Amino acid sequence: MTAHPPTIEQHNYAGRFFALTWASFAQLVRAPSHSRRAEAARRAARHALWLTVIIGASVVTLMYMVDVAEISLMPARGTPSLWWVRILTDFGKDTYVLIALGVLLIAVVIAAPAMRGTSRIVLAGLGTRLQYLFLSVALANIIADILKFVVGRGRPFVGGKANAFNFQHFAGTEAYASLPSGHATTAFALAFAVSAVWPQMRVPMFVYAIVIIATRLVLLAHHPSDVVAGALVGIVGAMAVRYWFAARRLGFAIQQDGTIVSLAGPSPERLKRVAGRASAP
Repeated sequence: MTAHPPTIEQHNYAGRFFALTWASFAQLVRAPSHSRRAEAARRAARHALWLTVIIGASVVTLMYMVDVAEISLMPARGTPSLWWVRILTDFGKDTYVLIALGVLLIAVVIAAPAMRGTSRIVLAGLGTRLQYLFLSVALANIIADILKFVVGRGRPFVGGKANAFNFQHFAGTEAYASLPSGHATTAFALAFAVSAVWPQMRVPMFVYAIVIIATRLVLLAHHPSDVVAGALVGIVGAMAVRYWFAARRLGFAIQQDGTIVSLAGPSPERLKRVAGRASAP
């Protein structure tokens, strides 16, 4: 069988693909250019500090006053009737969430070079927002994994009894990786990031995050203070990535007082039309 030489269209697609991929990476790592980025940094730092103080105090209070009582009320670990909770909790697993976001991002990267004009601009806007979601969840979980290793808090009933102060710092084992909760980190990072991009999604996304942390408590995977700490890490991580994007004028704008707001993105109707063109033979 004779191999057919690449057509001009194939060459053009490959060239546009690599050009768009490189441009996407370059804009993420370029120097910040927004004139109001200093105001945004100060505002974001204040908010992160207040969140850390308030939620940090809540974590300590929960450890002393609530954790042992709460885990003592939960069903035994491995209870067969909780099979549906074990399925539901996986919707907050970092690996699954990152794979889902990564697949969507790859689909946009593959489709965009074949589009022209407005359609390509629409996909590029969606791609920027998917990058923000992916990096928010990824950064928050990197921070959470480091904290898990350093803190080394035992999961509920590790050691045979309810003990809120069972620590083995730098243990590096799953049994001593309770604080912060990785699922809570993922759920709240995703909830904050989606709400930052599409504010109308704020309520359903935070309902999703609360459901995920509830499953972690019911399954005796974490203490209440673990999931609250995870929520803090997730929100602060997503805030940091939002500032990074806003300082480079990617998907966000910075107002005069330093408030970061989402730029208008492609509407669902326009995305449907572009998806139809991308999937057409």
